[in-house]
Amino acid sequence: MFDFNYFTPTKVVFGKNTENKVADLIKEFGGKKVLIHYGGGSVVRSGLLQRVTDILDKAGIKHIELGGAVPNPHLGLVYEGIELCKKENIDFLLAVGGGSAIDSAKAIGYGVTNDGDVWDFYDYKRKANACLPLGVILTIAATGSEMSDSSVITKEEGLVKRGYSSDFCRPRFAIMNPELTMTLPDYQTACGCTDIMMHTMERYFTSGGNMEITDSLAEGLLRTVKENALILASDPKNYNARAEVMWAGSLAHNGLTGCGNDGGDWMTHKLEHELGGLYDVAHGAGLAALWGSWARYVYKNCLPRFKKYAINVMGVSPDAGSDEKIALKGIEATENFYREIKMPTNLRELGVNATDEDLKLMAHKCAVGVNGGKGSARFLKEEDMLEIYKMSR
Repeated sequence: MFDFNYFTPTKVVFGKNTENKVADLIKEFGGKKVLIHYGGGSVVRSGLLQRVTDILDKAGIKHIELGGAVPNPHLGLVYEGIELCKKENIDFLLAVGGGSAIDSAKAIGYGVTNDGDVWDFYDYKRKANACLPLGVILTIAATGSEMSDSSVITKEEGLVKRGYSSDFCRPRFAIMNPELTMTLPDYQTACGCTDIMMHTMERYFTSGGNMEITDSLAEGLLRTVKENALILASDPKNYNARAEVMWAGSLAHNGLTGCGNDGGDWMTHKLEHELGGLYDVAHGAGLAALWGSWARYVYKNCLPRFKKYAINVMGVSPDAGSDEKIALKGIEATENFYREIKMPTNLRELGVNATDEDLKLMAHKCAVGVNGGKGSARFLKEEDMLEIYKMSR
């Protein structure tokens, strides 16, 4: 077990119709002029955006809007948002949507409050020292960005996807109404469930330090998401299942499931970042397509964790054979689960026909992005990353 700091300052307001409290929450945290940042047309078509602006108007809170955040959110829109905030003297950000809108808003917040190019933070050239205060109305349970310290942005030039983390960007509040996720396509729901589980698995599969209570929390979260993802595959309007998944998404990425370990592995995410940057695939689907290959490449170096996961999460019998056989059965069971919720388990099923040169490019960019190597279950260098990409075809 390692020492740790645990910091989760976000005020969570969870339940039906909680979006109606948005004005009171903005005032509570000092907002006077707000940039409402959102993604595509779903928040418009559903009427949510209109409801939010009506509530702010009634409360006398000035606001402007910036839509257009896309999956794998683009740096170009971040720059546009920074300039808009400076021009309009915005003092508070409200992200309405999922991880893309939230991550984009965080980047805008960094850019407004720090001099220089905001991309420097994502390119690991310097560290932020502030961020505009941010609130969230969550419409997609997936990234956990509504409570996390992280943000991922794609630079269009060179198709470079990078993440940056600091406590400055943690949202002041997160409004979570599970009903707002009921209009999601099944594919997006499944992608979200995959991402939630992966945030937990990245912290679980480590070779450095673990706490039993943290393991129990992680395993319970993984089982809960797995069970409710299957419910939602056949009953997408199930409120209780939506609520379980939404709360799990926040707990999976607010640091709770990493307390006492070495910080996690994170290489499946790093590998997917290059895949998403090059091919613009849905993040959760990209993770599912890569995870099995990563797991089979590293499991021997982290065998006790893979065995424990197989038994406690995937329900493999402890009498199923050797430790290695149990671990492999757990990996296989995970891939079978992905197939049940119609997630891909390789690049071909993802719809990506990667050339050898593409794989080499992604491996090289991934290695550069992690300063040559990274990983806790097993430390990976560029040649290892390339091999995993090859295995995933």
